[in-house]
Amino acid sequence: MAETDPDTQPYSHPGERFGADADSGTWEPGDAGVLSLPSGRLIRGRALRRPLPADGGPEPTYAVYLLGKEPPPVPWEARWLRWPDFRLPADRAGARAVLTEAWRRAAGERVEIACFGGRGRTGTALACVAVLDGVPPEDAVAYVRRHYDRHAVETPWQRAYVRRFGTQD
Repeated sequence: MAETDPDTQPYSHPGERFGADADSGTWEPGDAGVLSLPSGRLIRGRALRRPLPADGGPEPTYAVYLLGKEPPPVPWEARWLRWPDFRLPADRAGARAVLTEAWRRAAGERVEIACFGGRGRTGTALACVAVLDGVPPEDAVAYVRRHYDRHAVETPWQRAYVRRFGTQD
């Protein structure tokens, strides 16, 4: 595996499933935490403090976990983005690359973005993904609050990060 930045480390369970062997398909619109983007891509935001749905529904095929420390392994492909609570990502360029990959993969896979509470960091990341999908940066926070969680993106610096996200190269 190529060397990666320590702030955006891939991790997964030893029995991980990738590529053609992974379950195909995306989330269902209207499922808990699923954000529908203008392009039709679906991404699930989730609070890691809550267990996965008990109904045995589909698992993510790709996930981005936004935490201050490395999360435990999961049985699907995942990326860890070092992002302390109420703050911004430690590696902004790495965050852009990871969120771009999440947006790209959401076209045909079940992508999940999650932090401990599922609002501040998750909402900020979802707003950035919405920008990648064509939502104007100045409207992205309102879009995520309207379509994901009305309390998403908790701090002024997170809102500013989303506005600047649209102007970064």
